[in-house]
Amino acid sequence: MTLSQLRTFLAIADQGSVRAAAEELVVTQAAVSASLGALQKSLGLQLTRPEGRGLRLTDAGEAYVGFVRRVLGLLDEAGRAAASAADPDRGELRIAAVTTAAEQLVPGLLRGFRRDHPQTGVLLEAGNRDRVRDLLDRHQVDLVFGGRPEPGRDVRVHAVRRHELTVVAAPDLVAGAGLGTGAGLGTGAGDGAALLPWLASQTWLLREPGSSTRSSTEALLAELDITPLTLTVGSNGAIRESASVGLGVTLISRDAVAQELTAGRLAELRVPGTPLRRDWYLIAHPGSLPPPAARLVAHVLSQGDFQPAMPPASPAPRPG
Repeated sequence: MTLSQLRTFLAIADQGSVRAAAEELVVTQAAVSASLGALQKSLGLQLTRPEGRGLRLTDAGEAYVGFVRRVLGLLDEAGRAAASAADPDRGELRIAAVTTAAEQLVPGLLRGFRRDHPQTGVLLEAGNRDRVRDLLDRHQVDLVFGGRPEPGRDVRVHAVRRHELTVVAAPDLVAGAGLGTGAGLGTGAGDGAALLPWLASQTWLLREPGSSTRSSTEALLAELDITPLTLTVGSNGAIRESASVGLGVTLISRDAVAQELTAGRLAELRVPGTPLRRDWYLIAHPGSLPPPAARLVAHVLSQGDFQPAMPPASPAPRPG
C-alpha cells in the first residue's frame, strides 16, 4: 500500500463516491478507482460496497478508516514537528476549542501569545464537543480547549480553569411573569413557589446536538422534572441575542453572557441546582508537545486564570 492509496481511500470515505473523491484530489475517476482497487487487493479485504450512485464503507472499511485518519494525521504532525525543530521561532500552532471557549476564552489568550510569538502561525478550529474531539483524535490539532475529557480517553490535561453554567432570561420576560427583576431571581418565598411552573411554561433555547451545554441543559430539565418546549439555536451568539429579546430561557456559560449580565440585558435566575460547576480543560495527546503548542501552554499558565493540572495520585503501597 502507498500513502496515495490511503489518502484516496480517506477521500472516498469522506465524500461517499469516486466522482466526489476525484474532484477533491484533483485526479481522474479512473485513478481513484485504480488506487482503491490496489489498496483492497493488498489488504485482501473489501473496504467499500456500491450504494446508489456512490460507495459505502463495509464493516472492514469502517474499522480501517479510523486508523487511516490517525496514521495520516501523525505523518502531517511529524512534518510540522520537524519544521518547528529546524526553526523554533516559526511553526504552526493548531488549536480546537468548543464554541464558548473559542468565542470568549481563546481570543484573549491568543492576543498575548501572538504579541510574544509573532512569527508563529495559528490555526483555530471551533465546534461542538464531538467536533473538537474528532479533530484531536485524528491528530489534526495539537491542543483542545474544552470540557472534562471522557473517562478512559488517552489524553493529557495541561491546565484547568473554573467555569460555570447558569440560567438566564430577558429581564422583561421575567418581570412580566411577576417574578421580579435583578440578580437573585427566584430566591424569595413567593418567587420560589412560582419559579418552577414558570420555567416549565417557557421555551428553552438549546445548542445543537453534540454540544456539552445541550447535554447539561437536558440533564437539568430532567432533574427539575419539567418538559418545556425547546428551540435549537446553533451558536452562543445566537442564543444570547434570542434570550435577550425574550425568545426564551437558556442555560449558558457565565463567560458567554458576562457583558449582558453586567449591562442588564440578561438576568440570572437562581434555579435549583444551578449554577452548574464545570471546568475548562486544556488537553493534548500524551507525550511531548510541538514547540508552538508547548509555548502556548506556558503562556496560558502564566496568565493566572488557568491552573496546572494535578498529577494523578500515586497508588498506596500494599501492606506487607
